[in-house]
Amino acid sequence: MTPDEIASVRGELEDFAAEVFEPFARDDQRRWGQVYLRGLLTDGQRKSVEPMAARLGEDGNRQAMAHFVTTSPWDPAHVRARLAWMMEAAIRPTAVVFDDTGFLKDGDASACVSRQYTGTAGKVTNCQVGVSLHLASDHASAAVDWRLFLPKTWDPGSEQADPGKVARRVACAIPDDVGHVEKWQLALDMLDETRSWGIEVPLAIADAGYGDAAAFRLGLQARGLNYVVGISSTMSAQPGEAVPVAEPYRGTGRPPVPKYPDKPQSVKQLVIAAGRKAARPVQWREGSRPGKGRSGLRRMYSRFVILRIRPAGREIVRAADGPALPECWLLAEWPAGEAEPVQFWLSDLPSGMPLTTLVRLAKLRWRIEHDYREMKQALGLAHFEGRTWNGWHHHVTLVSAAHVFCTLQRLARAPKGTAPA
Repeated sequence: MTPDEIASVRGELEDFAAEVFEPFARDDQRRWGQVYLRGLLTDGQRKSVEPMAARLGEDGNRQAMAHFVTTSPWDPAHVRARLAWMMEAAIRPTAVVFDDTGFLKDGDASACVSRQYTGTAGKVTNCQVGVSLHLASDHASAAVDWRLFLPKTWDPGSEQADPGKVARRVACAIPDDVGHVEKWQLALDMLDETRSWGIEVPLAIADAGYGDAAAFRLGLQARGLNYVVGISSTMSAQPGEAVPVAEPYRGTGRPPVPKYPDKPQSVKQLVIAAGRKAARPVQWREGSRPGKGRSGLRRMYSRFVILRIRPAGREIVRAADGPALPECWLLAEWPAGEAEPVQFWLSDLPSGMPLTTLVRLAKLRWRIEHDYREMKQALGLAHFEGRTWNGWHHHVTLVSAAHVFCTLQRLARAPKGTAPA
């Protein structure tokens, strides 16, 4: 970039920071918010306080930066609301996407660290897990809300409470009223919070870690949101054409309750029964690698089966209005070279929905992997070395602010009529 371009970006960052940190009560908080943001955006591998302070020269007051991110009493929700408003105006999101990511740790002193599964490592390991809500469209996305998952071992009210971890709650400044909450419930809580900011998006997307929870899907429906969520291959369901049947009434006692004559099958069995010939080719977007697409990039392409099914399960049966289970879409990816389907989604979008639309929406979750990669590799999402509850929430919020700034810069500089990578 030329010196004039650099000066322009610095001015835009100052304006951005002034708007994002406007709710702060004190001038020094606004100042250190901008300094911390600049630190996250500077070159350098580590984005923890000490190396950032060293790179910032005269503004690099390590003690002031550490106090700002760890103990200064500012509410991250005010910053997150402004990020959400900015992204809503810039990208007109078509979906809210829920996901979680791991923060790998060597020690056990940080808030909520425990041996637990994270997709970041692909195994059970020592880590924190953060749940995030992203606003997404086909061409851009950003995380605008966060929750730190508190395992049962950290909850004094749980039968699985670990006395050592419970004792560390005080040192980690975990509020007394914070206990273990399932990740899917944290996702619904964030949805409620973003809606309180005036953000209304009609569709929710998530992977099987959330989609397998019937309570999560019912919670979305209760809030008026349609969904396209990943599910496990073992989820049970009835075929869409299945009908409950009642045994003949013999005139004594209560009339028989209609029941499905056959036991439910797994979604994998239903797709295999439909057969490989039911799979249709779909191209849902162009990737980032060179290929034969119109833009010179490789087409993202696979084969998919789409069926109407009726998900089973006790929670679904209890919530159903009558004996018939509600009908949904089952989408399965079955690549040409595979012996069986490899991935499954469930959706309550209306019947008649085109296959290409369902595939595009199901695959929109790739944007969140892109968000995590940028925030971790370039903006230091997992570099926070503090141990407190508030410090973690402050840091991830500031990283989200840096990521939103970068996203808005890309959008502003992209040629008209094109979608920035």
